[in-house]
Amino acid sequence: MRAMSRSARLFDLLQVLRRHRLPVSGRALAAELGVSLRTLYRDIATLQAQGAHIEGEPGVGYVLRPGFMLPPLMFTEDEIEALVLGSLWVAERTDHRLRDAARNALARIAAVLPDDLRAGLDASTLMVAPPAEAIPPDGVELAVIRQAIRAEQKLEIGYRDEAGAESRRLIWPFGLAFFDRVRIVLGWCELRQGYRHFRVDRIANAVPQEIRYPRRRHALLKEWKVREQQARSLD
Repeated sequence: MRAMSRSARLFDLLQVLRRHRLPVSGRALAAELGVSLRTLYRDIATLQAQGAHIEGEPGVGYVLRPGFMLPPLMFTEDEIEALVLGSLWVAERTDHRLRDAARNALARIAAVLPDDLRAGLDASTLMVAPPAEAIPPDGVELAVIRQAIRAEQKLEIGYRDEAGAESRRLIWPFGLAFFDRVRIVLGWCELRQGYRHFRVDRIANAVPQEIRYPRRRHALLKEWKVREQQARSLD
């Protein structure tokens, strides 16, 4: 069995302390984590030096006060691999802004990781295969759509349906779905008075409106999910 890295051990200690609202003895903590008392006391001192509000002392017990945020160096090896894989997928399947953002985020994380975890990040053996078929070019910048979703702004689009018929739509965009070959905007369509899905490669242009749509995007997304589940249950 491979020894747990120090960073992973510190992370586990924090998680155990978070589960206990009342002081817990050092012996109980050491037993749960599978380490010696000496190692436990050293790890507690390390976390306290990093800003964790751990109160207590040997023979009395320890408790973690709320408010301590986990720094990036507290990622476990599995979490690092998940971040790498997710970033690679984003770089392969999304627009250039999200691709650059994913790479920048990984670089920032790498800059503050301890050596043992940084080595795993740099030498990751995880890969994402390119799409089996070329992704159709988007008619508009995805960044425009993403910004409209964040700002809860109405979006006027020129849209071409599957049959080639063109129309102008005023929509309330609340979601963006990424599939292997296409990207789909989820929105409430004022023309059809209902939820509709719009392929981004069929949107000729998109103009954000100054007006916000009258409902919160989270409420729209929740209602859309319920309707989708109801529709699937009828199939």
